[in-house]
Amino acid sequence: MNQTIYDAVIIGGGPSGSTAATDLALAGHSVLLIERGGRIKPCGGAIPPRLLADFDIPQSLLVAKARSARMIAPSGRAVDMPVGEIGYVGMVDREEFDEWLRERARHSGAERLTATFEKIDRDDNAHPIVTFRRSRGGPIESVRARVVIGADGARSAVAKQCLVGAERIPCVFAYHEIIKSPPRNTEQFDASRCDVYYQGRLSPDFYAWVFPHGDTASIGVGSANKGFSLRGAIATIRDDLGLERCETLRREGAPIPLKPLKRWDNGADVIVAGDAAGVVAPASGEGIYYAMVGGRLVGEACAAFLRTGDAKQLRTARKAFMKEHGKVFWVLGMMQYFWYSSDKRRERFVTMCDDKDVQELTWQAYMHKKLVRAKPLAHIKIFLKDTAHLLGLRPAT
Repeated sequence: MNQTIYDAVIIGGGPSGSTAATDLALAGHSVLLIERGGRIKPCGGAIPPRLLADFDIPQSLLVAKARSARMIAPSGRAVDMPVGEIGYVGMVDREEFDEWLRERARHSGAERLTATFEKIDRDDNAHPIVTFRRSRGGPIESVRARVVIGADGARSAVAKQCLVGAERIPCVFAYHEIIKSPPRNTEQFDASRCDVYYQGRLSPDFYAWVFPHGDTASIGVGSANKGFSLRGAIATIRDDLGLERCETLRREGAPIPLKPLKRWDNGADVIVAGDAAGVVAPASGEGIYYAMVGGRLVGEACAAFLRTGDAKQLRTARKAFMKEHGKVFWVLGMMQYFWYSSDKRRERFVTMCDDKDVQELTWQAYMHKKLVRAKPLAHIKIFLKDTAHLLGLRPAT
């Protein structure tokens, strides 16, 4: 058995795990980052400018800048939401973006290892044993860790083994195809616009998207309906938009959680982060920013635990995250529950998006990652309009 003891062993090298690895390594801790490799999460790749500033991400990683979003109703009616003076929505390709984050962690002092996590074992010694295989069918190897961070995505093997009830976290299954972008903009596809389809024929309970990535584009869909054909929905979108002849470069699918776990740690020496902790925003499915915030908070909690030996420090990560973002998640969860339940409500939702007050506060909330309180009258107006639409007191178009 390899008796190497690391301060932290991190399972999963996505945005959350890599952020935690970088922060802990820079703080002087010994870190092993285990990433299985060969898997790219299906993702529209949208990030707010705040992420670049908060996590020191270079502009060179942006493959495109979206200046507007288009919401498409079941009837086909489209509402454009220009970003305006607030800025832009940055677009990244997850294959390049995630690898850059992992390499930054390595340059910061973390060790990288391409391997598949097996399980966490325990014996009479104080520290848990992390077991893994470097190749399929290869021998099981192991290291010890003072703390283990499970950043291994939705349906996390770490969470399933160590946290009660983690396997019951609600998920949407997402699937997307990365294609070569059309050579020029058309009414159906614009390289500076994110298109979001709120149509039951494309997703009975979530939405579909077409997001620009510069030379490529992500065409995706999410649904929790196990009988719904995600590939069929993508084929329909591509056919509708005249994108069926564009070369397909990659196809990817994965579950995406829609609710934070009630507890992220086991009260001793294991904690989860990112999708494994359920920190993907309901309704929007946005996960990159929240994963990196969660990774940073988990890193800080682990550093406090390593410094003090007090396992209660691990609880501070979830507490801090929910204090900052819990209200936004609650609002988005209610929005998904009410507005995504039928095409009639989706039609009204898209109509509501045509309201200038809604657009301004939506973009401000997205850019700043908090509910905007600067304009209470606008909030009151939106509440009244929202209620009127929900009750059917206003026309859908």
